Amino acid sequence: MKSIFFIISLFCLLDINAQKIRLKVEDQKDTTVFLIKYFGSKLFYADTAQMKNGEVIFEGTKQKPGIIGLFLPGQRYFEFVYNNEEVQLETKGPDFMGNMVIKKSEENKVFIPYVKFISSKKGEIAKLNEQRAKLTPEDAPYKSLVKQIEVLNKEVDDYQSLLIANNPNRLVSKIVKMSMEVVVPEPPKDANGQILDSSFSYKYYFAHYWDNVDLTSDALVNNPIFANKLEFYFGKQMMIQHWDTIIKYAFQFCDALNPKSKMYEYSVGWIASTYGKSEIMGMDKVYYSMLKRYFCTKDASGKSPAFWVAEDKFEDLCENLDNKMNTVMGIKPPNLIMRDTSDTKWLDFYSLTSEYTILYFWDPECGHCKKVTPKIQTLYAEKWKARNIEVFAIGKGVGKDFESWKKYINESKLTFINVAVTNSIYEIAKTTPEKLVPIYPGEKGKPTTLQSLNYQQTYDIYSTPKVFVLDKDKKIIAKNLSVSQLEDLLDKLQDQATAPKLFPPDPEEDEHMQKD
Repeated sequence: MKSIFFIISLFCLLDINAQKIRLKVEDQKDTTVFLIKYFGSKLFYADTAQMKNGEVIFEGTKQKPGIIGLFLPGQRYFEFVYNNEEVQLETKGPDFMGNMVIKKSEENKVFIPYVKFISSKKGEIAKLNEQRAKLTPEDAPYKSLVKQIEVLNKEVDDYQSLLIANNPNRLVSKIVKMSMEVVVPEPPKDANGQILDSSFSYKYYFAHYWDNVDLTSDALVNNPIFANKLEFYFGKQMMIQHWDTIIKYAFQFCDALNPKSKMYEYSVGWIASTYGKSEIMGMDKVYYSMLKRYFCTKDASGKSPAFWVAEDKFEDLCENLDNKMNTVMGIKPPNLIMRDTSDTKWLDFYSLTSEYTILYFWDPECGHCKKVTPKIQTLYAEKWKARNIEVFAIGKGVGKDFESWKKYINESKLTFINVAVTNSIYEIAKTTPEKLVPIYPGEKGKPTTLQSLNYQQTYDIYSTPKVFVLDKDKKIIAKNLSVSQLEDLLDKLQDQATAPKLFPPDPEEDEHMQKD
């Protein structure tokens, strides 16, 4: 019994001491230090502890595998690898990595020498590139410098390949492999030696871009290399910056990941966030599509795929999402069937045969609308009407706004189409909406739709003015444009780019109109 107790005690002792991160920095004063971690390209605090006599201990079991670092006073830090093993490192400044001694950690026995090697070779290559930059290809030393750089790059490639071969199961190997470029083979050639497909190299590289990345390893998210690769993959150098293209490959990439993984969490979150704040017109379609597929769709148990988002945040993300999807680029938005100023005639924009249609949402009491609306009228009268461009303007015409809406139209001599949910329609909708709105799809004889009556919600219009440009098929091709941008776009679309411009850019108007 005594020996058994001793063995159990020993195991307990070993367990207590397991997976500690023990770091020693010579000549470091007693202070508070931080363990920092990566999530994608961003650094976060992972843990804090007191350093005494240059030594500090962190509980390793609290950490996720990946690249982490010790952050010291004075914005100084050094990185190392953690992979569920005890780590003991000793070093001194200012060159922490150069002076690093690995007392314990199989991963860092591979990682630290690798970092030292790469740093050395990068320094050598940088010096040679600096010399080369001062020369032309015709200068005698130029070719020699190029050859030297090639030799050094070959040394790096060989070192990386050998590291991976000798350490096939280590996290370091996965990190190194992820940093390596895909080797593109020579393109196929015909009997005469001519390349059969000029785009072969690009297509191969794109198709095999992720070959060196273990997409099942969450640890790879915890370093900036993965984030940089993701950013490059969806960037303009690799992918056409069109919303439908981005959506296609975003879905393809994210659907292939484990939906319970950190890799999935980071990738879905990064893509949604990136295109949610993009300044490129139309990229909101990517954002809303990502929300619909990965955030706002619930499984049988009522859970969202976005397991990392707090329950109280979903309402903000998903509220009115279907209506927001009504106004993304390339979509044919819902028809609007409304009354004109006579409050007797029904008009809709689906019935228009114009080459382009401008949906213009405005309010006669809105200050910005008072600046924009006369400009729209000028362009319509002097340019657009003759060129088969129609303006379908939806005003605010309920209650006291009805008379001011009609008055403004008359006084401003607006000649484009003006419609609104008028007083009489509003009263009917409140009391007997069945007289106006189809009870079920396909019912005939009803003058308007619920979407028309609720046009603000349907089109996500909570501030004015708002502009949408539709093609002849009534699909959205542009939105949130200022008057000068609108004029310029339609001139270009109709091969009138050299036509005199009636309105110069207005920075204040540009900024206001582009707010989504």
